[in-house]
Amino acid sequence: MGQLFSKKNREVFSNPFTMNNPVTVQVLGICSALAVTVKLEPAIVMGLSVIVITAFANVVISMLRNTVPNRIRIIVQLVVVATLVTIVSEVLKAFAYDVSLQLSVYVGLIITNCILMGRLEAFAMQNGPWESFLDGIGNGLGYAKILVIVAFFRELLGSGTLFNIRIIPQAFYDLGYLNNGLMLMPPMALIICACIIWHERSKHKELQEK
Repeated sequence: MGQLFSKKNREVFSNPFTMNNPVTVQVLGICSALAVTVKLEPAIVMGLSVIVITAFANVVISMLRNTVPNRIRIIVQLVVVATLVTIVSEVLKAFAYDVSLQLSVYVGLIITNCILMGRLEAFAMQNGPWESFLDGIGNGLGYAKILVIVAFFRELLGSGTLFNIRIIPQAFYDLGYLNNGLMLMPPMALIICACIIWHERSKHKELQEK
């Protein structure tokens, strides 16, 4: 048990939250961060989908790493990811159809997500299944964290709601308060991401460029 949760494995799991976050440090997965964060619910579902797919794709590729010829490794990775994405997409259509419609093509585009393919190539191909599983969970959570933060501010300030429940009191609107329509536009997601990047780099000196 101690070996499973060694210091190295804990770092593999926790680093994507801050020091090596796939969105704010590696600047990957930005497209979906802009597209699915207008509302909190689809952002959470998208984050959970990426966590599941990244974790299990990492495990499968790690188990196959010594048997797959190098010249076809990318093809094998794409087949594994496409299979998992199809399963997740069908599950969403069966149990969360409305959210599936909101996510539109972006669940399918997980197949080409830079975070996912990057972890398969850079980590799963060189490490064991357990370490790869932790790496997949960590990077998926790091990605989901950014989506949830961005969606929280966009929905709250853009629509006055969270999970489609009215948060800003009607009295505010009666006094002249207006929802910020800019928050519902993709450029605002980029601005919020930039603010998060600034915060992370100001807090962690190691991330600042010399």
